[in-house]
Amino acid sequence: MDQNEDRVIFHCDCNSFFASVETLDHPEWASVPMAVTGDPESRHGIILAKNELAKRYGVQTAETIWSAKQKCPQLLCVPSHHRKYSEISKKINRIYLDYTDLVEPFSVDESYLDVTGSLTLFGQTPRELADTIRERIHKEIGITISVGVSFCKVFAKLGSDYKKPNATTVFDREAVEKIVYSLPVSDMMFVGKKTAQHLAHMGITTIGALARTDEATLRHALGEQGGMLWKYANGLDDEPVHSYYDKYEVKSIGNGTTFRRDVYTHEEMRACITMLCDEVVWRLRIVFYRG
Repeated sequence: MDQNEDRVIFHCDCNSFFASVETLDHPEWASVPMAVTGDPESRHGIILAKNELAKRYGVQTAETIWSAKQKCPQLLCVPSHHRKYSEISKKINRIYLDYTDLVEPFSVDESYLDVTGSLTLFGQTPRELADTIRERIHKEIGITISVGVSFCKVFAKLGSDYKKPNATTVFDREAVEKIVYSLPVSDMMFVGKKTAQHLAHMGITTIGALARTDEATLRHALGEQGGMLWKYANGLDDEPVHSYYDKYEVKSIGNGTTFRRDVYTHEEMRACITMLCDEVVWRLRIVFYRG
């Protein structure tokens, strides 16, 4: 795509989604460190989500309640309500649809929007439109979102992660050169812990270094993944944002995560599997509604 014809892609990410939704019914919880957990009565249950106050104590997703309470003894642990999260997610996506039909849910709390054709209609810059959507979500739903704005999905996702909570980050081509290329390569989507270690052994520690590395070298070291990462680092991600109403074939649906520590007990495993299954169920629902 010619640089003068860049798409405008939003990645909208709800901040501390599970915890934020729980606070809608219990506003008093917003003023205390709080976490949504798999089993609040079990010291072996894990943290599924946490609010900003809990984050300040170093509480992390997927660690045990026992570990979290060592960091934050006053941590309030509440049970999860996944049906409620699904309902709020649908309401949020309906708001997105007021701005474009190119809305592609990525998970229960994340969606991509292609607003390239909407800017003239609404008479706003990309940042202004992103701010408008953020303000509307906060006013009508009661939670905050962070929005990454860029010319491709990968950098839009990076933008929503760059500054939280409740922020808009624009990564246009100039910002990619000035900011994105100095970020750790592990910040980029699809670069997991092992891949980041492999790249580090090659002397590649930033996204800019990844972009400047010869594509053939990356393919030799990482196979097809190497070519994909080279393409993404160079802003050559041309993956479209699918319409919310599109019918498309899905061959498989899964979900995975890397936990910050080993999981041993049955209670921990059950909570981890439940968390992953919930995400798969949400993705199945997306396919069902579109199909």
